[in-house]
Amino acid sequence: MGAEAARRRTFAVISHPDAGKSTITEALALHARVIGEAGAVHGKAGRRGVVSDWMAMEQQRGISITSAVLQFAYRDLVVNLLDTPGHADFSEDTYRVLTAVDCAVMLLDAAKGLEPQTLKLFEVCRARRIPVITFINKWDRPGREPLALLDEIEQRINLRPTPITWPVGTAGHFHGVVDRRTGEMTAFQRTPGGATAAVEEQLTPAEAAHRYGGDWQRAVEELDLLGLTGADHDQDTFMAATTTPVLFGAAVANFGVRQLLEVLASHAPAPQPRVDTGGTPRGVDAPFAGFVFKIQANMNKAHRDQVAFVRVCSGRFSRGMTVTHAGTGRPFATKYAQQMFGASRETIDEAYPGDVIGLVNATALGIGDTLHDGPAVAFPPLPSFTPEHFAVLRAADISTFKRFRRGVEQLDAEGVVQVLRSDRRGDQAPVLAAVGPMQFEVAVARLDAEFGVPTQLEHLPYREARRTDAASQERLLGVPDAEVLTRLRDGALLALFTSGWRMRSIADSRPGVTLEPLLAAD
Repeated sequence: MGAEAARRRTFAVISHPDAGKSTITEALALHARVIGEAGAVHGKAGRRGVVSDWMAMEQQRGISITSAVLQFAYRDLVVNLLDTPGHADFSEDTYRVLTAVDCAVMLLDAAKGLEPQTLKLFEVCRARRIPVITFINKWDRPGREPLALLDEIEQRINLRPTPITWPVGTAGHFHGVVDRRTGEMTAFQRTPGGATAAVEEQLTPAEAAHRYGGDWQRAVEELDLLGLTGADHDQDTFMAATTTPVLFGAAVANFGVRQLLEVLASHAPAPQPRVDTGGTPRGVDAPFAGFVFKIQANMNKAHRDQVAFVRVCSGRFSRGMTVTHAGTGRPFATKYAQQMFGASRETIDEAYPGDVIGLVNATALGIGDTLHDGPAVAFPPLPSFTPEHFAVLRAADISTFKRFRRGVEQLDAEGVVQVLRSDRRGDQAPVLAAVGPMQFEVAVARLDAEFGVPTQLEHLPYREARRTDAASQERLLGVPDAEVLTRLRDGALLALFTSGWRMRSIADSRPGVTLEPLLAAD
């Protein structure tokens, strides 16, 4: 069991939107030789989209809206790569994915450096002590000085960069990279369209100096400076999440991607014991246990079903085994288990710690649920974020109400939006609560595309939400700029207010009213 766990590498790619996240996801799969041709997110007409962006809206807009799982072999390893949404509106989905990984690749735009969403996601990694590998992308375009980018990483997020590769040529005039461990240079030559792996040529320092002259000399001087400051990779400090290996490249041209894959293989951690709700680490060789971190329906028109994504934390999973649902204590059969590759899937017979398996039509499972074999165990619940946007949703045609209700229940189960109910509006007009307004667009588009239900949205003016109780609900009844609704998935009462100032004013005028913050782990 320990040997199988040691072969696994499970990581997520995180970044600000448009930093090239989905592009590098496919570039890694390309270099692992599990796909023959990569499609850029903003590909030219006729060029296919990335395999990890399977939703129609993702392909139309060139953004990742939902997380995707790609499992593939590289050398003697099994890689579980989780592509995540970069847009802030989908932070909740990304946060849940980060609970299921052992490492993260932080992707930076060479011209923009650390951007707001990257900073937010890094803080999640810091809180969970997830080791981070940094890939500075788009070095084939004009950008900032490499030493300035390293300084920004250290100054702004207190993470010491320890470059493993170093660029030869300024941003926009990229010739290749020096491997600091060997001193040799890898020169890159782009293939037509960048759809296949870049042509690489290994050069000795003397050959590189002869060919690239001043650019090589500049790289050597910068490398000497890094050596004087002791910016060398140390596995212990990387695992402690205080340093970050840094690599340079251009994902769209497949420059530097092989080097990143090799660093992931050699330095990224294998699955470690995971702490349960009682604070006890569960070793990877313990009996099977895992938790649901994502639910997704209708990923493929040929498979219009619901899939629960389970991160295996310990033990050996065998298809068909009967496990226990920790929340209810009831047995759960795992007859339909699949390995995921974007929207594609195939039956899987066994899985080990670090793997992500898809349980098909597991409608009894919810996000955060633990499944286990043998002695009882439960892992901590997954967070739900505090919503800041609210809208009433109605079916445009009342004859579609049954499909409308089924679709809303599905979106709620997946965590696409939180669904609230108000007595005055009833079941026919649920209130959707979201971290960002783009979640509403996704909900409306999916109801139309997957359930055949055109809908209408009416935005509400509320911007603050707090947990309350039945007694306080009575006291808030009829108060202007406030409303109390019930969250369907857990029955929690949420008090909504038009602003923070109005919320505080109402609380001051009604002492004793319960208004509790919606904590991330509620």
